[in-house]
Amino acid sequence: MEKKVVLTKVLAVIGTVLVWFPIVATIALSVVGSIRGHTFLFDYLMPLELFPVALVGGGLLLWAALLARSRRGLIAWGFGIMAGMLIGGQVLAETTGLASGQTEPTGWIWTLVLVSIGIYWLVLVELGIAGLLLIRDLFRNGTKRTLPQPDCV
Repeated sequence: MEKKVVLTKVLAVIGTVLVWFPIVATIALSVVGSIRGHTFLFDYLMPLELFPVALVGGGLLLWAALLARSRRGLIAWGFGIMAGMLIGGQVLAETTGLASGQTEPTGWIWTLVLVSIGIYWLVLVELGIAGLLLIRDLFRNGTKRTLPQPDCV
């Protein structure tokens, strides 16, 4: 049982770090680039480019949530929506010609792609917060009860 608790905590911590990495890297590079370039720079597509890192982190968080029986819905829905927004926005951009530059980035299709990127960002932050909450749940329980017990048997 103790090995399962340690594994769950390790998965939750590593998963949370990996989920936050695309956000923190984007903000940090934006600040450094803006200071060096003396103009505001922000690459809003960087978290999408770092999707493999977020995907692994989200998978580890989902695994930890399933083992801990805590925050499963929050993490599972966040993970699914995150992947869906990335894939959906990418498919839309490819099929309409936005990704290749064939279509001018204007109109409702462009807005829809930007909305999918915005939702991806929001859900990535939600997944990071859910990871922090899971870590708090795992480490708060102390020595008596290290994993939350299921509500029903």
